[in-house]
Amino acid sequence: MAVQLPVNPPVAPMLAKRVDEIPTEGAWIFEPKWDGFRALVFRDRDELQIQSRDLKPLDRYFPEVVETLREQLPGKCVLDGEVVIAGAGGLDFEALQLRLHPAATRVKLLSKEIPASVVFFDLLCVGERDLRGEPFEARRAELERLLAGARPPVHITPATRDSSVALDWFRRFEGAGLDGVMAKPATGIYEPNKRTMLKVKHERDCDCLVAGFRWHKDGEGTAIGSLLLGLFDSEGALQHVGVCASFRQAKRRELVDFLEPYRRGALDGHPWRGWAEFQTENEGKRMPGGQSRWSQGKDLSWEPLRPALVAEVAYEHMQGRRFRHMAHFRRWRTDKRPEDCTYAQLEVVPPEELREVFASGR
Repeated sequence: MAVQLPVNPPVAPMLAKRVDEIPTEGAWIFEPKWDGFRALVFRDRDELQIQSRDLKPLDRYFPEVVETLREQLPGKCVLDGEVVIAGAGGLDFEALQLRLHPAATRVKLLSKEIPASVVFFDLLCVGERDLRGEPFEARRAELERLLAGARPPVHITPATRDSSVALDWFRRFEGAGLDGVMAKPATGIYEPNKRTMLKVKHERDCDCLVAGFRWHKDGEGTAIGSLLLGLFDSEGALQHVGVCASFRQAKRRELVDFLEPYRRGALDGHPWRGWAEFQTENEGKRMPGGQSRWSQGKDLSWEPLRPALVAEVAYEHMQGRRFRHMAHFRRWRTDKRPEDCTYAQLEVVPPEELREVFASGR
């Protein structure tokens, strides 16, 4: 039975753009940035749905969360938050990924062994009131009233208007697994799929589509050398932005089996199909990571993968439209859609800053 609310699923969550520093001017509300699965919760009396960032259902994977939300939330509401797992050493994203298991018996077991919590930070609707057009400061105040009696594993995220407090959070909370600070316009409305919030993170990272791979130079067929990474540009074309190859030998062998299902039918509708089919015939057409004066004659042939895998990678900075140095693999992002891997998520250096650098150089 579908929920009948002023705000019904699917709803794309509001997004954030990466910036270098915590803003100190303007009306902002700051929050810690949680490292978990983004989750929109829709409650309509007995019906409760948890929707992921990519608009898929999450409730079947977290039965213990569903149970406690039924106990603690009002009869009709929609909340935005993050499902997390807190271990002894802080937030545990790898444990969270284990919860996405297809077998119901395994899901039930994991819900007891590694139970999840949910941290809420926004309110889209309560009762018959659609709050998306209300300023965030009003939604936040309503959220605080709504969750005033919340008990673990239900939480409301800390918030402050003081940028010095936010900076202190940024410095101290990293050891607990939180990966930065969010800055939200105090008067901003809720805009689905718009990057109207800001995020300040400890390192540059990026979600990339893994569109292919190369065999390791000493292990063709038995070990992966590198993953080919792509980002969609503003016109929807998948551009090759670099590779990640920082794997231990055991991981290289493990990746062979992991990638095997994505090799089947990989060229059907692949964005780089032309490069894959004509990489030997069209020498003048640059392939993903193709030969250049820097490649020194290395074998840069590659194997296509079905464009369905999203990986989070760390990088230093961009040079043009590509990573300046090799990126470093962090983790698979099963909660992200391939089409979300765009240039829009990247940190961009404003031209004014570049001019200041050149001026100081003179």
